[in-house]
Amino acid sequence: MFCFFLFTGAFTFAQDDVDVEGNTVTVREKAPVWPGCEGSEDQKNCFNKKLMEHVKNNYKYPRNDKGEFIRGKVVVKMHIDEEGKAVVTSVKGDQKPVIAAVEDMLKKIPEMKPGTRGNSPTKISYTLPLNL
Repeated sequence: MFCFFLFTGAFTFAQDDVDVEGNTVTVREKAPVWPGCEGSEDQKNCFNKKLMEHVKNNYKYPRNDKGEFIRGKVVVKMHIDEEGKAVVTSVKGDQKPVIAAVEDMLKKIPEMKPGTRGNSPTKISYTLPLNL
């Protein structure tokens, strides 16, 4: 009976992203994978690079009544859900036109491979401070 429970426990936790040492179980979390980063060795760095490229290519600076660009700082709180879609939970900043432009830009984030925790898709949260 003891051997049965010993082997059952060993096979139950025989997962790539789960480590068991004594009474401690550690579950690894993997970040979402941006399209085009699937074959990258450093997917986290690739994700960050692609996100910054997305901001650079898709953010449209708003203008004031005089035609001057409006600049500002924003803090974006968002997550990539279990299906790989970007969900923005809040955008806070000091300039309303900048906030609106950031929200429009974030709507264009592509769908990606979701993050995982213990081989199960999971929501991964991000906080992005942007100085535009």
